[in-house]
Amino acid sequence: MAEGVQNGLVKAAQVAQEIALRRATNTIAYAAFGDNLLPDNDLDRLVQTVPVGIAAALSRKAYYFVPLALSEGRTGEATMVAPAYSIELGDQAICHRNVALDHADGVFISTRLLGDRFALAFEFFINVGHALVDVAGVPESFEQLAWAQAVADVRGETSQDAWEARGLSLTGDRKGGKPIIDERAKNNFLSSAFSDSVAIYMLSLFLDFDYTELREREYPLLAPQPLADRLRLVAKLFPHNPGYEFAIKYRRRS
Repeated sequence: MAEGVQNGLVKAAQVAQEIALRRATNTIAYAAFGDNLLPDNDLDRLVQTVPVGIAAALSRKAYYFVPLALSEGRTGEATMVAPAYSIELGDQAICHRNVALDHADGVFISTRLLGDRFALAFEFFINVGHALVDVAGVPESFEQLAWAQAVADVRGETSQDAWEARGLSLTGDRKGGKPIIDERAKNNFLSSAFSDSVAIYMLSLFLDFDYTELREREYPLLAPQPLADRLRLVAKLFPHNPGYEFAIKYRRRS
């Protein structure tokens, strides 16, 4: 892989040409490259977490788990891949970069920029959630549930995007006691809320985690019961694959 190497970097398109894709039993295409610190069994289980009903919408996607993905120079036109981690390159890398390949829409995920299994898994699942919405949209049943929660002013949301869009969708003058709805903001809210819920659902299948681990300073997290209602609906729409388990526990055992 001598061609295309610049300062230890390799063009992402060249990596895609020269590395063989695997195909998980759920049909998702993926590959690992470089010193990414991912044992094969962990990576396989991560990718296989995606329910077949969701994976069916990702036929054009190919996921590449690389140490670091970054843009080439200031133009940012080409995506480059670092075969190994360095502090200098880590400062320039981002969590993922999308690359249009001849055979697929490539997603290059920086495994060494994401400090643990939780962060890596959530980055992957968020990408999957957004891709699902792009291809299949938001199910009507989820739209009805999430919008009813928003109108009822339930506490918090699942991401900054969902929080901001929800607020924008219900602002404005009131007529007859009802808010004027911004339809564009409403659609953005529903898309964000659904992709978030899909990602959180898959994260719960992959590992046991405390919901508060998703907390960020910029917005309050969605209250546990409304979140549970969203996750149960997502689980009904996309049943988990064999070997995985979906469970919501409100209180950890001591």
